[in-house]
Amino acid sequence: MNLFRQNTDYALRLMVNLAQKWPGKAVSARVLAREGDVSSQFTCKILQQLHEANLVISCMGPRGGYRLGRPPGAITMRDVISAVQGPICANNCMVGPDGCPRRQHCSISLKMAELQNNIENYLDNVTLEELANLSVSMIEKKANLNDSERFAAEG
Repeated sequence: MNLFRQNTDYALRLMVNLAQKWPGKAVSARVLAREGDVSSQFTCKILQQLHEANLVISCMGPRGGYRLGRPPGAITMRDVISAVQGPICANNCMVGPDGCPRRQHCSISLKMAELQNNIENYLDNVTLEELANLSVSMIEKKANLNDSERFAAEG
């Protein structure tokens, strides 16, 4: 069982891509799809959901496309996940105050509540800015490794 759906993974990829381009020009859905390795159809659907959640802005015209709706440091993983797949819920007993009639005297429910809080706190503290910086760092590290391998082979 996956905690997050495939379309959520796609949405995070698209949003990190936009965060790396912040505050630049709008990026077309076609370019985002290609760079994120996501089908165009899925990309358009996901961007619509992200737009409805005010996480992206749609810009019309020949140089149109999409931009983040606010700075990357102000958008969390939880924001993106909630926009695409709805609220995160560790277990059905966590769905609202009436999720489970046994909630008040159930040790499982107590532990599920702890897990729910930990998940929410973690996702609230990971921003697109952090993910974008991490992605750039990983790309640079890979490029440096490739350079050193090439120099070693030439030497």
